[in-house]
Amino acid sequence: MGMMTDLNDLRVLVTASSRGIGFNVARELLKRNARVVISSRNEENLKKALERLSGYGEVYGVVADLGKQEDIENLVSKAWGALDGVDALVWNAPNVSCEPCLLHETDYGDWLEAAKLHSIAPGYLTTLLVRAWLEEKRKGVLVYLNSVSIKEPMPPLVLADVTRAGLVQLAKSVSRTYGKRGIRAYSVLLGSFDTPGARENLGRIADERGEPFEETWEREVLNRTPLHRTGRWEELGSLIAFLLSREAEYMLGSTVVIDGSMTRGISL
Repeated sequence: MGMMTDLNDLRVLVTASSRGIGFNVARELLKRNARVVISSRNEENLKKALERLSGYGEVYGVVADLGKQEDIENLVSKAWGALDGVDALVWNAPNVSCEPCLLHETDYGDWLEAAKLHSIAPGYLTTLLVRAWLEEKRKGVLVYLNSVSIKEPMPPLVLADVTRAGLVQLAKSVSRTYGKRGIRAYSVLLGSFDTPGARENLGRIADERGEPFEETWEREVLNRTPLHRTGRWEELGSLIAFLLSREAEYMLGSTVVIDGSMTRGISL
């Protein structure tokens, strides 16, 4: 493997990071010498994650339910205090409770939960961080982890697809408004990565169809990309580290795809 980007003690907050995508991103950033705060709404999961990550570098944990205003405010405050400031946010969100579910199976509460997780929470967290950076005349970077399914919708993920599509607009808006102040943002559209959440979702779909899990995984995940595999964590870590670095400055506001070519369309 080539030389990793050295993040030189960059102070990074990674949300929803006690397992899955958030956890692995936090680990990759620690391996690249970032100082990291992770978060989870589950205190026990957070403790386990901190134990596993502590050998990679300086890491702290904050219990936070991203669906609650006071928890988001406390997360920023605690992260700022632990790291003596925050230089960057890597936004990640947990799954909506009912997903995978089709549109006709959802109710008002499901839509409200999706909006809180994928629109309100990242928007408000961005507001708090941008405000703090402006007040202290600091630069900052925001990376919103998103999904390629906002480009090529997956019906069982309709709630997330609809509500997180706005992260593309948020990244562009932040960059155009505050880029001249050194604040930049990116939206990263992810393909398939092997996580507990992904396996749980595919397991539910397999059960509903009455077919073996591995058959569903093969068709819905592996066969969607010519590489016939999921993304590797070092690949995602290298991309995010690059976006956090000054080398990606002129890309501010960009939407970046990392999906093994699983989406078949092109955007110009």
